[in-house]
Amino acid sequence: MASTVAWRPRAGDIPNQPGVYRFTDDNKRVLYVGKAKNLRARLSNYFAPLATLHERTRRMVLSASNVEWTIVGNDFEALQLEYTWIKEFDPPFNVQYKDDKSYPYLAITMGDEVPRVLVTRNRNLPNARYFGPYSRAWAIRDTVDVLLKAFPMRSCSTSVYKRAQQTGRPCLLGDIGKCAAPCVGRVSKEDHKSIALDFASFMAGNDSRMLDSIRVKMTDAAGEQDYESAARYRDQIGAMETALAKNQIVLSEDVDADFFGIAHDELAAAVQQFIVRGGRIRGVRGWVVDKELDVELGGLVESVLQNAYDDTSPPRDVLVPALPDDSTALEEWLAQRRGLGARVRLRVAQRGEKAALAQTVETNAKNALMLYKSKRSGDFVARSQALADIQEALGMAEAPLRMECFDVSHLSGTNVVASMVVFEDGLPKKQHYRRFNIAETTDDTDSIYQVLKRRLAYLAAGDAVPTAAEVEEAAMLTESSRAAGDTARSAAESGEVPAPPSKFAYPPQLLIVDGGQPQVNAAQRALEESGVSGIQLAGIAKRLEEIWLPNSDYPVILPRNSDALFLIQRLRDEAHRFAITHQRQRRSKDISSVLSTVPGLGPSRIKALLQHFGSVARLKAASAEQMSEVPGIGETTAAAIIEKLGQR
Repeated sequence: MASTVAWRPRAGDIPNQPGVYRFTDDNKRVLYVGKAKNLRARLSNYFAPLATLHERTRRMVLSASNVEWTIVGNDFEALQLEYTWIKEFDPPFNVQYKDDKSYPYLAITMGDEVPRVLVTRNRNLPNARYFGPYSRAWAIRDTVDVLLKAFPMRSCSTSVYKRAQQTGRPCLLGDIGKCAAPCVGRVSKEDHKSIALDFASFMAGNDSRMLDSIRVKMTDAAGEQDYESAARYRDQIGAMETALAKNQIVLSEDVDADFFGIAHDELAAAVQQFIVRGGRIRGVRGWVVDKELDVELGGLVESVLQNAYDDTSPPRDVLVPALPDDSTALEEWLAQRRGLGARVRLRVAQRGEKAALAQTVETNAKNALMLYKSKRSGDFVARSQALADIQEALGMAEAPLRMECFDVSHLSGTNVVASMVVFEDGLPKKQHYRRFNIAETTDDTDSIYQVLKRRLAYLAAGDAVPTAAEVEEAAMLTESSRAAGDTARSAAESGEVPAPPSKFAYPPQLLIVDGGQPQVNAAQRALEESGVSGIQLAGIAKRLEEIWLPNSDYPVILPRNSDALFLIQRLRDEAHRFAITHQRQRRSKDISSVLSTVPGLGPSRIKALLQHFGSVARLKAASAEQMSEVPGIGETTAAAIIEKLGQR
């Protein structure tokens, strides 16, 4: 592999000033847009030796044939120009936004002579005030229906309004008190606009002030024995309180902020945005981001905010999981989107109620990412395509209908365990999962070798491995035997049909290890020594997500957003999860056996201790006073626990 690309510009030609750069291909298509405080220092990273570049960066550089740059005055101007170019050119190697559906908003058309309230996905209504977005259209429609009792303003279409003007008869909403009926002159246009302004003020978060004002009016009307007006005010208060009950109070009433949560892995990121106005959650928005190049969380935050406020104005406070490097320039850009003279603070919630809400948003983002991945893996067409792509990429004779993945986990070289997970037809076969305890090992490669030797012993050369057709026939017979007695078992014992193979003996078409070339070589040595043939071996290295094959100098690179890579990653992640779970269970049993020797410490108190501290490490670091907080643990017992743990 060449040290770098031939079209690399001379370092002396690149300015060391702030600017924005564009990578283009032979057809002048823009592949990637980025910004830098120092163009020369930033671009030199792309022209490092190709072998040292991240695989996605290397692929972008090899796809490009030229790089252009534009010098700007400062970081803020660089941010503005980068945003403009990304929107204009839609570069394939920049962060791509998917599933970013159009969310419903509540709009009040204050620019109209007779303002109207409506639920819409159109963000281009002239002089309209928008509230939202909301995750469910029906939810905001219910809220509007309730609030029309308190603020009876027009919600009908233009044609309905004109027809009422012509006939002199209001629509049904006017008859039931959910519209003040300006169409027939029951209120003046000026009074109706005042109602619309009150509606907008209430939605903007001034709910407590308005409720207090109406309560005073109700009390005054009752004192003057104007019971009809008092009842009307009472109904308004009830409608407003019903609407407010739909929005959970999460913060103090003076808080106007947007909270962003991001959960991401190597391929994608799920974003959740909670819109808080007047201390209440007024809207929730979520979308999925495809990551082409390797983007750190701070850089991802910057891209997410640019997308989120592309067509809307940010609030005073924007809370994010991490600050980007150029947060000051980003704050300036957000302030510009907010309006002349406005300020926007970009920060990370550290403690208190805002940190608690930020944690909730992040939890929602993690759940959204999990659902996205589950939906993707549950697509039969996508799974079939993934298996076909893996077959082609690895040069296999047939698609790997059964795949096994192995991972090793340890704690500073101790408690070494390994896991085997099985996927059949692209889906996990959890009843075939296996765990391994490894007594002595020198390193990860030796652990991989030991585990594979033990697993492949069941498939040693000369063993009668049943064909797929025989396995299917035996499995069907086994199922029927549950309803028909012991017929199938007798047939299997007499040799009429083959008995179904053990879950551990059924051979995979593809065997995957978590790791790069060293781990693959160790697995290949175990495979050769076992004498088993007909199994493809591969390894997936986490840093660059490349696939390594035995006796290969270069890895196989699967497209970053391909279903094939997604499936292999899911296998690797499942093996890692299964291994970690086993190791934690072993450590828990180990510490439980040690604690059981402490006088007065039984199983229930040991369980309470572990649940209270959450981990063995926290338990070991706890003081006697902290242990005494656990019910049933006195000072004497706590001191004995500390002494026993110190002897380990």
